[in-house]
Amino acid sequence: MMTEQWLLLNQPNLDPAINMAIDEKLTDWHRAGKIPPVLRFYGWTPAGLSVGYFQRTKGKIDMDAVKKHGFELVRRPTGGQAVLHDDELTYSFVISEEHQAIPPTIKAAHKLISEGLIAGLAKLGIEANCAIPDEKKTGSGTAICFEEPSWYEITMEGRKIIGSAQARNQGILLQHGSIPLRMNATELFDLFIFDNERVKERMLRTFGNKAAGIFDLIGREIPLDEMKKAFQDGFAEVFDVSFVDYTLSVAEWDEVYELADSKFREDSYLFSR
Repeated sequence: MMTEQWLLLNQPNLDPAINMAIDEKLTDWHRAGKIPPVLRFYGWTPAGLSVGYFQRTKGKIDMDAVKKHGFELVRRPTGGQAVLHDDELTYSFVISEEHQAIPPTIKAAHKLISEGLIAGLAKLGIEANCAIPDEKKTGSGTAICFEEPSWYEITMEGRKIIGSAQARNQGILLQHGSIPLRMNATELFDLFIFDNERVKERMLRTFGNKAAGIFDLIGREIPLDEMKKAFQDGFAEVFDVSFVDYTLSVAEWDEVYELADSKFREDSYLFSR
């Protein structure tokens, strides 16, 4: 029996609107049967602050600080809280909900994808775990993603090291996640509006016990190509598939640019909540 082949899209740093447009177009092309499931790796230039699809920006995000740091705001097609995409590796994964490999519930699918990520980390000599939140605890209400791990997000030494968000739209699952290499906590906390400076300082002090960049924890750097290959192999192992390299055609890039301009750069979408 032949191994199923999925696509691997390995891209450089791109601007935030383009990154989100590519992820959305991949779901469109997969839904239309033009491409099989796809795993994508990418980065951000300039650094982006992404907010979840349902997340409020008014009274939560300090746009003056975002601009001062030279970052760009973008709204993701997935849920969750705000993420600063700076010194990190980002992944996205697109697959039909009807695919035999995908469990029916969001939590179960998230757990399976996390197993692929954990298998990838293991190939790098990094031991990590899936988070199981204590639902009895009251949430902090923070707008910052890495403040609290959600179900089956990746932790190491009790700190969150990979934050992921998932959306299901017209039969297609899109999950993407942030894999910080180093955590720039001071810049991150500058981007949000707090009740007062004391609250901000208190949360910043405790943040280091909740989240970290991978390189910060292991005390060494790993080449990005090596990390991507490890995660690719982890997904291949967990889903029992192989990957073939994929690049966007000129026509596909045209679709991406049009969507980035008509949706992801538009204030009506950015500040819709």
